[in-house]
Amino acid sequence: MAVTAVIGAQWGDEGKGKIVDLLAEKAKVVVRFAGGDNAGHTVINKYGKFALHLVPSGIFSASDCIIGHGVVLNPEILIHELDNLEKHHIDISRLSISDRAHLIMPYHILMDGLEEDARGGSAIGTTRRGIGPAYSDKAARLGIRAGDLLDKKVFYDRLKSVVEYKNAIITKVYNHKPCSVDEIYKTYCAYGDRLGHYICDVTQKIENAALNDVEILLEGAQGSLLDNDLGTYPYTTSSCSLAAGACLGSGLSPKHLDNILGIYKAYTSRVGAGPMPTELHDAIGESIREKAHEYGTTTGRPRRCGWFDGVAARYSSRINGFTTFALTRLDVLDELKTLKICTAYKLNGKTLDRLPASITDLMKCEPVYEEMPGWMTDITKSKKLADLPPAARRYVERLAQIIDCPVSLVSVGPDRSETIFVK
Repeated sequence: MAVTAVIGAQWGDEGKGKIVDLLAEKAKVVVRFAGGDNAGHTVINKYGKFALHLVPSGIFSASDCIIGHGVVLNPEILIHELDNLEKHHIDISRLSISDRAHLIMPYHILMDGLEEDARGGSAIGTTRRGIGPAYSDKAARLGIRAGDLLDKKVFYDRLKSVVEYKNAIITKVYNHKPCSVDEIYKTYCAYGDRLGHYICDVTQKIENAALNDVEILLEGAQGSLLDNDLGTYPYTTSSCSLAAGACLGSGLSPKHLDNILGIYKAYTSRVGAGPMPTELHDAIGESIREKAHEYGTTTGRPRRCGWFDGVAARYSSRINGFTTFALTRLDVLDELKTLKICTAYKLNGKTLDRLPASITDLMKCEPVYEEMPGWMTDITKSKKLADLPPAARRYVERLAQIIDCPVSLVSVGPDRSETIFVK
């Protein structure tokens, strides 16, 4: 395995949690490198069913689990997750938090909601968890980092100046009551007391593991098509969700990266606003949503569902450089008589085989479909590719051709055991 980055290849919710949990049985270190608690990774194993938003999905197996500095961290959410894991007798002493990870503050959450409300009909569809404002402050050098909690005087001085600046915007632009410096200080000092022994410089630990050929998993959040640079901007997340971000958000040199595993669902889904050319507004789309329980792990919002978008999938593989890919949720398609795969777009009478950069153009794109027969049988007991019905095997093979990348895993159910190892 060496150093492997696990990357969502669509608009998020591809099943990264299950794959990381599965691969972490062999890994020694798992690093969450991007995003915040807007991401939700569902894991089902012998301990139960868990929805992890900040804790790396390898917490059930790996020796060391690290929240990297590329993550924006809400301490309240993290403490809630840790309490739940302890309740299920999971060892959380193996967790480390980068002292460089930026904190989500109450004014970030407040401003996220105020900004979305101000956009009205043009709202992006954020989770209103303060992710975007926290990353904005990081870029503007107004952020407060986890390490700041370890020195209460330094923390107070920095917090006071930032809150004064934020309150000017909150009160004068949005006509909302100001935030209290003392309340935030008291609350976050308590968080610091609880989390302080987890907070440290993690970069040397990760580097040493790589130099000693320890198997490392770099766990991504969201999906490649939500990347702030190369995704469907402005309907994106606020961080780098690509393989390049795995090094940036963990502090590990790119020279150590050996494998890049892309995670695709056997169909397409998306939460929130933004273009999705293959979205289905019919009974098939509804049946996929209900069978797969396609509701946001973080928000509970229903996900938009549609056919597999091969154009977007191929683009995602190219910008990440996937060495292999895992296909998840194949069993969701068990009952469909006919399947469709988008192999190109039609735009203004022309055929496109690439994802346009213009969001206006993408919204106008019409999918060009290729039809394949379904298999109309339960595949959840399949243990190897040969166990799959011929139609299911052909579907997997066709997706591999379109993505132009070999498949290494096929998930045929939510449980760890319901996985076919191809490579």
